[in-house]
Amino acid sequence: MRVLLKLTLDCDADAAWRAIRSPSVLREVVAPWLDFSSLEPDGLPTTWPPGRHRLQALAFRRWPTGEEFVDVSYPGGLPDGVRMLRDGGGAVTGPFAALESWDHRMAVSPLPGGRTLYRDRLRASTGSPIADAAIWYPLWAFWQWRGARIRALAPGWAFDPPGSADATARAGREASVSSGASVSSGASAGRARGDR
Repeated sequence: MRVLLKLTLDCDADAAWRAIRSPSVLREVVAPWLDFSSLEPDGLPTTWPPGRHRLQALAFRRWPTGEEFVDVSYPGGLPDGVRMLRDGGGAVTGPFAALESWDHRMAVSPLPGGRTLYRDRLRASTGSPIADAAIWYPLWAFWQWRGARIRALAPGWAFDPPGSADATARAGREASVSSGASVSSGASAGRARGDR
C-alpha cells in the first residue's frame, strides 16, 4: 500500500526541516488519536538522531497499544535544496505489528516567498493483499489527518526561541544587513556548518 501527501507549508524550509526531525512535532501531528512515549533510558531526544528508537504507542494519548520503533536515516544524493528523513521502523507488538514492512519518507524543499514544499510517502504492507486492502482506507484517512495537522501547525514552526542557534544566526544576519554588509557569506557559512 502507498499513501502520499504533497503540501505547501506556510513556513520556511529550515523551520519545516527542524519540525520533521522533532519527536515533539510527531506527537503533535498524531494527536489526539495517538501519542508516543519513549522506551529508551534517556527519553525522547530533541531531534531524531540516525538509528533505532524504541517507543510505546498510546491510543487516544492514554492507553498502551504496543511497542514500536522508529529507525531514522537521512538519505543523501538528493536534488539541491531537498532534505529527507526516512523511517524504516515498525511495530513490535500491538495492532500495528500486522504490518510487515514500513517505509516512511518525509522531504522538504524551499518554495518562493519563504514557503515550503512538503512531500510525504508511506509504503507499508501486511504481506497479504486482502489485509492491505482492508486497512488501506483507515491508514489513508489517518494520513490526511496528519497532513491537516502539519499544515495547521507549520506557521508556528517559524519561531526561533531566543538564544537558539537559529535565532542567534538570524540576528547576526539582520545586523549585517542593517550595517550594509553582505549576507551571502554568513548564509554560506551556516550551510557549511549544517545549520541550513
